[in-house]
Amino acid sequence: MGNNNAIVLPEKFAKLADLSYNMWFSWNNDAIQLFKMVDPQKWNEVYHNPVRLLQEVDAERWSALEKDKAFAKIYNSVIKAWESYMNDSTWFKQNYPNNEQHRIAYFSAEFGYHESLPIYSGGLGILAGDHCKSASDLGLPFIGIGLLYKKGYFNQKFDGVGQQHAEQLNYEFSKIPVKPALDRYGHEIFIGVDLPGRSVYLKIWEVKVGRISVFLMDADIERNSDWDRALTAQLYGGNHETRIAQEVLLGMGGIKALRALEIHPNAFHINEGHAAFINVERLLELVRSGVSYAAAVEAIKASTIFTTHTPVPAGHDAFNVELIDHYFHNVYHELNGRDSFINLGINRENYTFNMTHLALNLSGLRNGVSKLHGHVSREMFRHFHGSIPTDEVPIGHITNGVHLETWLAPSLIELYGKYLPKNWTKKHEDGKMWAAIDKMPDEEYRTVHEQLKVEMIAFARNNIKEHRRRNGFDLAKIEEADTYLNPKALTIGFARRFATYKRATLLFRDLERLSKIVNHPTKPVQFVFGGKAHPADKPGQELIKEIYRISQLDEFRGKVVLLENYDMNMARHLVQGVDIWLNNPLRPYEASGTSGQKAAMNGVCNFSILDGWWEEGYNGENGWAIDTVDLELDVETQSLQNSINMYEKLESIIVPLYYDQQENWMKHVKSSIKTLAPLYSTQRMVQDYTRDLYIPTIQRGNRFKESNYDLSNKIADYKRFISENWHHVHIISVDDRMSSPTPVPTKRVTATLNYGPIWLQDTVVEIIYYEEKDGGWNPVIVTMQDPERVAYHTYKFTAQVPAHLKHGPHFTVRVRPVNPNFATSFELPVVTVN
Repeated sequence: MGNNNAIVLPEKFAKLADLSYNMWFSWNNDAIQLFKMVDPQKWNEVYHNPVRLLQEVDAERWSALEKDKAFAKIYNSVIKAWESYMNDSTWFKQNYPNNEQHRIAYFSAEFGYHESLPIYSGGLGILAGDHCKSASDLGLPFIGIGLLYKKGYFNQKFDGVGQQHAEQLNYEFSKIPVKPALDRYGHEIFIGVDLPGRSVYLKIWEVKVGRISVFLMDADIERNSDWDRALTAQLYGGNHETRIAQEVLLGMGGIKALRALEIHPNAFHINEGHAAFINVERLLELVRSGVSYAAAVEAIKASTIFTTHTPVPAGHDAFNVELIDHYFHNVYHELNGRDSFINLGINRENYTFNMTHLALNLSGLRNGVSKLHGHVSREMFRHFHGSIPTDEVPIGHITNGVHLETWLAPSLIELYGKYLPKNWTKKHEDGKMWAAIDKMPDEEYRTVHEQLKVEMIAFARNNIKEHRRRNGFDLAKIEEADTYLNPKALTIGFARRFATYKRATLLFRDLERLSKIVNHPTKPVQFVFGGKAHPADKPGQELIKEIYRISQLDEFRGKVVLLENYDMNMARHLVQGVDIWLNNPLRPYEASGTSGQKAAMNGVCNFSILDGWWEEGYNGENGWAIDTVDLELDVETQSLQNSINMYEKLESIIVPLYYDQQENWMKHVKSSIKTLAPLYSTQRMVQDYTRDLYIPTIQRGNRFKESNYDLSNKIADYKRFISENWHHVHIISVDDRMSSPTPVPTKRVTATLNYGPIWLQDTVVEIIYYEEKDGGWNPVIVTMQDPERVAYHTYKFTAQVPAHLKHGPHFTVRVRPVNPNFATSFELPVVTVN
């Protein structure tokens, strides 16, 4: 009853067709089991792709299923659950009922939802996919925008010596869970985007993700040249010319796609700098509609959010200015001239056009993805914000999370549900609720985890056997893999992108010592590795090759294994089935690191450098820290010290605890679950984005465009006036002499300022000093009050500070501009300090 391009089903199962095109199935285990029941063997053959499954199942099988009462029962149950999900009241509706008509557009270069839609490369894409899933769960008015890559990222294959090979595949869009987007008349949607000397045309596709839609653009259509058709062929492929063209399509094309869809968002979220060209297209729209360039900049900033994901400089896309000229010279005259345009993205340190700078310049609210990463980002971009203190650089943080129902093993969802409150999955960000995990009997958890471990080991063995078959190993060598990995041994997982800063080979610095740990006669330890290196990253590929080499040594064979083609399916097996999750990046280069969060909710304890999310998640009882060393030391010395500490903690703490103190081991397991699962979920994360970024941006963006952009014009004029006249602001004197003859806890400070033409009410005068708290020095800011006019344009301010402080050595006085319509205190980063 099926063919390669259409789904034809019995009437009683007709809704399976729509369900196969909605990613909701990917985080609902009953739905997954339903598709598996259709044809278990074919479900694996089509790699869990429900669209292909339904296309390829024959009439005979459907006839049998029509008579299968068990199948009909679960079908009805799943469809009822899906329809209930789609129609239920939501968190957003309950908390923000006045904002349901508004729209949030989320732009990302990649999205990772499920292995059946492989348009992701790693953490950024998986995070974007999880973000969308929780946006759906919470009922946000949310739209995703990206590119549809015909060749995805790549399939990873190892040869017989562990060399990575990138296998390119072509995906037939008729066989994956995407459909052409349609306009109000039911017609497919195409848009054109101008590139140098021609237009590139894009077809728009739609992915349903629960309640929300994600729209993906595809250049592989007949109207385009072969070179242009390949622009959306591969994620992160090609050279700088390909990359800038892709990012123009993503950014400028993304805005055009929204207009063609008749969607007019109120807030625009740029997920990493790849999509920053959205604001170039928006500038052109506003200027062409009659809004002044300066006002257009303010309106766009007011309605834009930017999230940066990497503290590694190489992770921020940058292009030669000549390439920018080539792509944008035709619009310079509309956007206030070439200099103004180049200044939107220029990195003056190396004179390149940096996409992160472009995003920072045209976004009102910005954030990193962990507390530490927020601090690192403020350090990285301090020069971008003038002379203000690092701590006040306007880049905040919202720590990443992961989508619980995607990554938590179904058997654990069932187990936790026995002890957590009813409907706990709908409110799992509630940390207090998770205290009930302590009631869960240790033996019940161990039973479930041991089964997950067995399943993970079976997956790993099959992966190794397939690698050996493909590479022509003899039968004995293939079957040998069935002896690899001991279900009773302490098992440690490490799987991520093989970037050099992640130090995948740190474990192997002392092979003799590691061999003793691995081959202990009664307390053995084994390691499972997985991950891809970018095809152009030769050092990363060498790390893979070295791990493979070590895994073939006699003392490590079957106890250190490397799996090929790391993807979401493998990730689920690993984070659910190992005992410990290892992460040892070079601090502070791990912005967040969500794989450890996935492990933690499954009761898998983290053993990690205090970097990214673990720096804030670790509490001393929910895992272990690889001790932080002096970051001023050279990289080699840091790595040596980290590796020694890793061995020591394995030998003296972790291994004995696992084998000899299971009761205490389970305390760590439960602590991991109850302290980390609620905090590091995208449900909490998206609520944070909504409260702290989305709603304020919607409200501010709407104000800025009211009355024909009146407020945008006023703010533009205000900033121009302040910037042109701030040099007149001068702190004439500061007087902090004690006025009382007897000791008192505070003293009066006065500061006299001349403002020139700047209006007094447009400024704030502050005293800044530092006090020791929680092991560090924290700024204290005291606003000076009671301005007294002492001369023309000259005023005296007063404040109280601790009596022992002296001006100069202990505190400073500063004056800065303020405006109630600023998104942050230093939206205009000018300040005068004495």
